[in-house]
Amino acid sequence: NIDAGFIWAGDSRTLLYIANNPVTLLSERVYRHALGTASTADGLVYEEKDESFYLSLKKSRSERYLFITFSSTESSEWRYADANDPQLNFRAVLPREPHLLYDVEHLGSDFVLRTNHEAPNFRIVRAPIKTSAEKRTWRDVLPHRPDALLEDFEVAANHLIVNERSGGLLKIRVMPWLGEKQQAAAGSSTGTLIDAREPAYAMHLVSTPGIDSPAIRYTYSSPITPRTVYDYDLESGRSELKKADRVPGGFESSNYLSEFLGAPARDGQQIPVSLAYRKGTPLDGTAPLFQYGYGSYGYAMDAVFARNRVSLMDRGFVVATAHVRGGQERGRQWYEDGRLLHKKNTFSDFIDVTRYLVQKGYGAKDKVFAEGGSAGGLLIGAVANMAPAEYRGIIAYVPFVDVVTTMLDESIPLTTNEFDEWGNPKQKTFYDYMLSYSPYDNVTAQDYPAMLVFTSLWDSQVQYFEPAKWVARLRAKNTGDRPMIFSVDMNAGHGGQAGRYQRYHDTALEYAFILDQLAARP
Repeated sequence: NIDAGFIWAGDSRTLLYIANNPVTLLSERVYRHALGTASTADGLVYEEKDESFYLSLKKSRSERYLFITFSSTESSEWRYADANDPQLNFRAVLPREPHLLYDVEHLGSDFVLRTNHEAPNFRIVRAPIKTSAEKRTWRDVLPHRPDALLEDFEVAANHLIVNERSGGLLKIRVMPWLGEKQQAAAGSSTGTLIDAREPAYAMHLVSTPGIDSPAIRYTYSSPITPRTVYDYDLESGRSELKKADRVPGGFESSNYLSEFLGAPARDGQQIPVSLAYRKGTPLDGTAPLFQYGYGSYGYAMDAVFARNRVSLMDRGFVVATAHVRGGQERGRQWYEDGRLLHKKNTFSDFIDVTRYLVQKGYGAKDKVFAEGGSAGGLLIGAVANMAPAEYRGIIAYVPFVDVVTTMLDESIPLTTNEFDEWGNPKQKTFYDYMLSYSPYDNVTAQDYPAMLVFTSLWDSQVQYFEPAKWVARLRAKNTGDRPMIFSVDMNAGHGGQAGRYQRYHDTALEYAFILDQLAARP
């Protein structure tokens, strides 16, 4: 029941770690351990009473400060202590407030904050450490932009490095530290974007030790380019290749093509879609189409390489990721428009992407397969009820499908944490809305596509009985003759079995299911 994350204090003998609640497994307490002493003597540093907050530990890049972070869907808080303070007296950078999110780094006499205060897509500010809780003392470094979400950042001695989402893609902006007058003149356009060579891609900042380091590390990936690690020289602006993931089997990126396009939603929004396929794949409406989606918690499904999709592309599939509302691919509002009382946008977006891709010739109408897992399983379950005729087969991993019943049971570890995501069904407005889309509650007598549903006996996030009762109702109500296959792993949890290769057993079953459906007569 100990969390995997820990940090060392400045004396290199004191270790801070997080203990989880033995029943709920939620992060709950921070302890300090001195090397050479019994763990029974470990002192309690902090205990979190609010179960809607998750705890983590961080150390500033300068190694001057230790942080305890607290995060929920709509609020966060950071507490700091001098790494060399024997007492480790933690104080709040800014006390938690409803709907206020922020992250912290340290530079000189300031904290550098990424915050959504008066900035839905976040902004970067500098705040004197002594007055960090007084917002009037904050100074803008990178102002809010309506067209770019500031997702992460790193602080270097002479530069600020920001992971931003703009144009639906995850990019990296590098900018020098400027004086206040220079910064005011530069506004939000300052800095340089690291070059990308493909239409769909994602760049992720990697934590780089040493605030005085002349380089910053990042990863680059695309739907047809395996994860590649670069060091970016902050002065010259050159990227140096350090490592590229090897893909066995003779894979060559040059044999494949990727695209990034916008599909029109029924309300006029443009839904980003990333595509990949092997060169020579016909785009005339005859190819099979595999479409993936998620759309919850603000998690963006980046346009990155997935080696298990190569097998599908080599068999002539077009592989698509629908970046539907509920993620943050197009900024914070993209998330807000896909949660709570706007959740149905997630489902209609996915269906609209399918129809658009078929219309444009990226897939055959009778050869479309859809996949989602966990909250993405909710998406897939809702889609199966709303537009079953659009899909030849549906694959759902550990799907969250009995929404109302689960969210009414506060004994389940994640329920109270997620009222901000789905709503509290004890309130009639949310109850009625959640009931109107919950996949289990909306199964009706109709022809369903072929379905393959995975669950795990030891899943603490989506208990096995939730997809089990869903499959039972589907089998009872289905008026068609396509199979409803239910796979129960007796040894796994929410993320599947441990081990380097175990997950490929499920992938093999999934692809066998898909290929069997393609071979079956309509």
